[in-house]
Amino acid sequence: MSDAAGSFPMITENDLHAHLRARMAQRGVTLEEIQQALRYGWRATDCRPGTLGQVLVFLYRAEWEGRFYDEKEVTVYYKVKDGQLILLTVKARYGEGFLRGATDED
Repeated sequence: MSDAAGSFPMITENDLHAHLRARMAQRGVTLEEIQQALRYGWRATDCRPGTLGQVLVFLYRAEWEGRFYDEKEVTVYYKVKDGQLILLTVKARYGEGFLRGATDED
């Protein structure tokens, strides 16, 4: 398996361990958002050594914990070991005007 953006296998419910499920619920992230971040996102720059990440900003336009937000930024952290993708955790930030990978550098 290559770890280049867009070349990730389809993630299913079976790939979500208990810690990841808990973080998804706590942070308001869906399986579909994880799949899209891995497939269409850009490299996260805040990863710890040995960890990789993909980031994607979603149009949100909804309330989260009592406040309205236009966007949601989802970051998925993972490792690749023996050619296998190992999901570690996920985080979400709610707001607007998030930077968008290479498009902001062009």
